[in-house]
Amino acid sequence: MRELPREEQLAAAFVDLADTLVQDFDVIGFLHTLADHCVHLLDVASAGVLLATPAGQLVDAAASDERTRRLELASIEWDEGPCRDCFRTKKPVPDVALATLSARMRWPRFAPRATELGFTSVVAAPLRLHDQVIGSLNLFRDRPGPLDDSQVRLAQALADTATIGVLQQRAVSEQMTVTAQLQAALDSRVIIEQAKGYLANRRGTGVEEAFILMRRYARDHQTRLTEIARQVLQGTADTSLLERRDR
Repeated sequence: MRELPREEQLAAAFVDLADTLVQDFDVIGFLHTLADHCVHLLDVASAGVLLATPAGQLVDAAASDERTRRLELASIEWDEGPCRDCFRTKKPVPDVALATLSARMRWPRFAPRATELGFTSVVAAPLRLHDQVIGSLNLFRDRPGPLDDSQVRLAQALADTATIGVLQQRAVSEQMTVTAQLQAALDSRVIIEQAKGYLANRRGTGVEEAFILMRRYARDHQTRLTEIARQVLQGTADTSLLERRDR
């Protein structure tokens, strides 16, 4: 299939991130879409998204791959890292080279772990609308050199658009409070993680491949990712998704 020109790819990304006024809005799937667009459009190796609860606690929401998800979870446990700094200051964290002494002094556990995982630098962008910040976006590089300033601005634009989408959807969902919506997102995340492990074991694949398969199936069948995950756990998912790859 012919790849779209970059201008059309950018337009499609912003349309995706603005299209939240749907009945079965899936915030976790939506934030995975944000992470995927960042990896596809920017010169980064991976992306991760943390969301904040009403009490201000950051929680893992989405990541473009498993190593980034593990790093984000560790960042939450250690209460350090670019996403935490970005959320608390409500400002972007400019490109930080992770192997430097300054990075290790700033994030004594996060920086060495990120380096061990193969990352060379990180940028963080707040998910914000005016003074309201609902989370942060981490962008990781695995090659030498910083992320270009124009790409940093594009990342912030994608994050801002996603924030507007999430807040817009919240505003029209009068039947759910913000707290209930965040709890639903967390519950969805748990179901998805359980389904990843179950499907990986059943198919004899890695969890990352299992997750990609679930997301692709959900997208192809226009079904919420959380619903597909629930079907996998209940054993009611389509056999084409559940069957082992060596059959």
